[in-house]
Amino acid sequence: MRRPKRWLAAVLGALVALGTSVAATALAPPAAHALNNGVARTPPMGWNTWNTFGCNIDETLIRQMADTIVSTGLRDLGYRYVVVDDCWFDPNRDAQGNLQAHPQRFPSGMRALGDYLHARGLLFGIYQSPLDQTCAQYFDAFPGSTGSLGHEYQDARQFAAWGVDYLKYDWCSPTGTINDQVARFGIMRDALAATGRPIVYSINPNSIHEKTGPQRNWSDVANLWRTTEDITNAWNTGQTNGYPMGIQNIVNVNVPLAGYAAPGGFNDPDMLEVGNGGMTDTEMRSHFALWAMMAAPLMMGNDLRSASAATLAILRNPRLVAINQDTLGRQAVQVSHDGTRRVLAKRLANGDVAVALFNEGGSSTTISTTAAAIGKTGSSFTLRDAWTDATSTTGGSISASVPAHGTVVYRVSGGGTTDPPPPTTFRLRSESAGRCLDVDNANTANGTGTLVWDCHGNPNQQVSQVGQTLRILGKCLDVPTNAANGTRVQIWDCNGGTNQQWTFNGNGTIGNVRFPSLCLDVNNGGTANGTTVILWSCHGSANQRWTRV
Repeated sequence: MRRPKRWLAAVLGALVALGTSVAATALAPPAAHALNNGVARTPPMGWNTWNTFGCNIDETLIRQMADTIVSTGLRDLGYRYVVVDDCWFDPNRDAQGNLQAHPQRFPSGMRALGDYLHARGLLFGIYQSPLDQTCAQYFDAFPGSTGSLGHEYQDARQFAAWGVDYLKYDWCSPTGTINDQVARFGIMRDALAATGRPIVYSINPNSIHEKTGPQRNWSDVANLWRTTEDITNAWNTGQTNGYPMGIQNIVNVNVPLAGYAAPGGFNDPDMLEVGNGGMTDTEMRSHFALWAMMAAPLMMGNDLRSASAATLAILRNPRLVAINQDTLGRQAVQVSHDGTRRVLAKRLANGDVAVALFNEGGSSTTISTTAAAIGKTGSSFTLRDAWTDATSTTGGSISASVPAHGTVVYRVSGGGTTDPPPPTTFRLRSESAGRCLDVDNANTANGTGTLVWDCHGNPNQQVSQVGQTLRILGKCLDVPTNAANGTRVQIWDCNGGTNQQWTFNGNGTIGNVRFPSLCLDVNNGGTANGTTVILWSCHGSANQRWTRV
């Protein structure tokens, strides 16, 4: 949800209020039943009002956009969900507490709008919030307090009666722990299920809030869960996970979460900005290609009535849509990344593998990988270029010259297919302290330090090993490039550097690749909660020995 700049004061105040360490106060969220509502078996595709129109919406606009989706062939490619975002409602509920359509904007009512969409082979999406206000209401951009708090089952029944097929549910508050969010989002999950209508459930826990989206696998709660702050029409805004997010910034957060995606539940890196200007054609092609590889929902956000031929060529690329909609439901995993050249691979249901060669740098470069590295076995393969549809053959080498901010995608067929070793998830328990390596306060900012704390099940102690990197909260365990004895171990955006690579030694110690004589160490052999984790000359004592648990 777009927000005016005064959001910053609210966020800062909220962060102060939420400053208690998650490690100190939070218990693992109670286990929730897995969501299995039969929908979103592949990532939903469609169009959302917000990125272009914000609150300036009415039923005429929605109907015109629906007709354009049909006439341009987008519906037939799979773009079927038409999602009416914030500001569709009357600021007041009726005397029975029911939501109502805004009388001037949607005079025909929401049931009539749903009927219009359904008659054209489209599906109907709508927006609400789990607390007392929607985002527009929170920022006084729209009157009222008509969130679903205390009305969840009533609202779910209303949506079902209107023929709603998709609910976007936006937290829009600085208050509440991640456990509170799990519980509150879970109420609407259960309310939707109780209607008996199959409704895609899309949640965003990040609006105005600590960024809890990447901190857990939300597939027990929703079909789609936003992993980042709101997207904006730019390549790079320099944000780690703060408002607003550019394409490059979102990729950095979303790629490490690949293991969470599966049919019925997908990471959501936010809506598409293709066609909104602000980026080059190359960057918009990368945006679309990377969303396709990441098994992201493909929710268009431009004015389709005036879309250029170049924009439609991107949105209607059938080869990338097929990769996105593959029934295996995998999100691409990272094969390699040196800070500039990133290789992603996505296994497909028929045994093919899609591989993306993504150039994050400012000048053209050659990006290379191999069939073996992406999970193919054999000695002869066919490469089909997702942009040009040209084919070539290879004995195993996969390489291309990629322009700045460009992405080349090949569909690789032939030979056999195996999965690259999946990331393993564990905690690291100190032998001397008996406590686990923990990210301070579950803060996801670059430079946040590590410490030891009572072992628990929260995400700020969950470590995934990807290659030689150790990843927590979507970041890599890192030390500064000038590290020495006593330097605190921290988290940072994954960049492929050797200072983010670690070696598990036979004696239980963990060494840093850039500084091979230095090991992960509990400062001074301390045993108390909050003792910092540092680098120190490797000696093999108990405060340098770690066990995966």
